[in-house]
Amino acid sequence: MTSTPAARAIFLDIDGTYADHGLAPEAHVDAVQTARKLGHLVFVCTGRPLSMVPDHILAAGFDGTITGAGARVELGGEVLKDTRFEQDLAARIVEVLDAHDVAYILEAPEALYGREGVDQRLRRVLGPIFEKRAAAEGGSPAAGNGAGHHAAGQHAGRPDPLEDILGPVQYGGDLRRASYAKISCFDAPLPLRELTDALGPGVGLIPSSLSALGDGAGEIFMAGTHKAVGIQVIEERLGLDRADIVAIGDSSNDIEMLEYAGTGIAVEGGHPAVLAVADRVTAGPAGNGVALAFAELGLLAPDASTLST
Repeated sequence: MTSTPAARAIFLDIDGTYADHGLAPEAHVDAVQTARKLGHLVFVCTGRPLSMVPDHILAAGFDGTITGAGARVELGGEVLKDTRFEQDLAARIVEVLDAHDVAYILEAPEALYGREGVDQRLRRVLGPIFEKRAAAEGGSPAAGNGAGHHAAGQHAGRPDPLEDILGPVQYGGDLRRASYAKISCFDAPLPLRELTDALGPGVGLIPSSLSALGDGAGEIFMAGTHKAVGIQVIEERLGLDRADIVAIGDSSNDIEMLEYAGTGIAVEGGHPAVLAVADRVTAGPAGNGVALAFAELGLLAPDASTLST
């Protein structure tokens, strides 16, 4: 008979790791499903709020989700953690961003929130960046109205990245009473760090994954909240051994989880700081890197080394 290796718990970043341009390779879907059939646990661990995680990403089947970069944790349909900015600080952040004419979106599990008109501003700011990316990858802008209406399929079937951002947004004129866990800022007339420093120690800032936006963009988060915090919630609930935790990611918000995991795997070409803390490196989604990493760790087949008659 055969026996499986010791069960592992694997935490996967989405963008640039499990999926590329909003789509997961079939090999990644198969790897997740096979590993779970063999008794391993597989979780999504993303900076996206739950409201921005498409159903087709979750369709592979996961044991739980960590979203909002550790702000919300769900295990088997049970919400174990849902933290948000304290209301007074949340209102103050909105006031400061509005006073400095920053284009931003507030992120919560149930929805995204934006000021009226921010969609048009983001189309002007982000449209050219996504069109340039599409051209570099062999696509071309689609005929349509406005900068945002480029070919969603820089390759066929890819979601439109602007609609990926704007689709879940609810708009309002005054967002000071909104409840949220993170803010994505896309366009500020001054370095965003100057604003977050003035807001005090309760907030943190990481650069935008869209480097072309410069220092006027980034993600504002609750200080002390990161993906490893979410992993620890699941670790404690399930009684996991830290040595059996595997984390795979590529961006600056993956640093803490790769440092915390028993095995931290960076995606080649990822953020230098992520590569620096990783135990291993794997390919990106185009090279089926998650599936390759699962195979190298022995997660896709029973342990044939233990046989008996």
